[in-house]
Amino acid sequence: MSYGIWRIFPTLWNTQLRMRGLANYHLSCCVNTLLQTFSATWELLELLERLEPAVVRSDSRSIPLELKKVLTAMRGDLTQSAPHRDFLHCLDRYCIRLDTQHDADEVFLSILNLMQQQIDDRHLALEIQDLYKISVETHLQCLQCNSIKTLESYQLSLPLHIKEDHNTLEDCMTSFFEHQELRGINCCSCAHCGTRTPFKQGVKLRSLPRILCIHLKRFRNTRGLLQKLHSRVTFPEHLDMAQILTEAFSTDFAQSDCKFSLYAVVVHYGTAMFGHYTAYVRDRRSGSWYHADDSCVQPVSWENVQMTYGGHSRETAYMLMYRRDLMKEEQKPKFSG
Repeated sequence: MSYGIWRIFPTLWNTQLRMRGLANYHLSCCVNTLLQTFSATWELLELLERLEPAVVRSDSRSIPLELKKVLTAMRGDLTQSAPHRDFLHCLDRYCIRLDTQHDADEVFLSILNLMQQQIDDRHLALEIQDLYKISVETHLQCLQCNSIKTLESYQLSLPLHIKEDHNTLEDCMTSFFEHQELRGINCCSCAHCGTRTPFKQGVKLRSLPRILCIHLKRFRNTRGLLQKLHSRVTFPEHLDMAQILTEAFSTDFAQSDCKFSLYAVVVHYGTAMFGHYTAYVRDRRSGSWYHADDSCVQPVSWENVQMTYGGHSRETAYMLMYRRDLMKEEQKPKFSG
């Protein structure tokens, strides 16, 4: 989403930022923003470093290879905007069209899924998937015969519904894992009853990923009209899932490290039909925050990031990227540049 096909900004560069701007090319602000979050995910960069043409399907242009090229270029000649047109044209081939407004969460999931399809080295493909993989189990209990069935699944981002008034991220997460009753058109087929019956549904966490992507569902279809919720959603820099979701872990959940730190925020300006994306990214070395608006990159404060809570602000956080806290020596990136 963008206010124009070309946004002309001076390329601002500070050698301490380790960040490069990306020129807006045919409404590419959505992809530009996601590329900034991918560039800040050094764990992904390490995995892509192992990617060779021999382990990628060669029958078409490769999303994983083009992504590797872009992220490598973003760490290259620091005085120039990174070349990413080939990546954009490659996405266009897979129906993420140029000159079209896109939803950031949908594009994010499409890129991850396309990489899974196109990397023939299944071990490497699964390592990339596991980086974002949230494993859950869904419990469905028939309210007539009390039989229970359990389904295991995973998702690559956590979609959280928000209310039209004030929200906290913690409350949104708690609501996601609360039990819900499925009645009426939402009834499920019960093998024991032999018919569709009301069910009680509950979701439990089986494992948390290294990178926890949270999608704040601000777009809502109301009577056939897509609308954006500008509601206020507060979120912390540091997140302890064990304290927030005391009842949401499955019996086989074995992780002891459930603390996360925010390192990137995807921001949406405007309305559901017309808008623009930018990114706030935290520099790993200095811990400082920076705002990337296409080719313009500038330092900001945590207070600036908090302006994306919404409410009366025109910019609203849409996706949050949290990194699971590990030992400092494990966090140190292995790549150079």
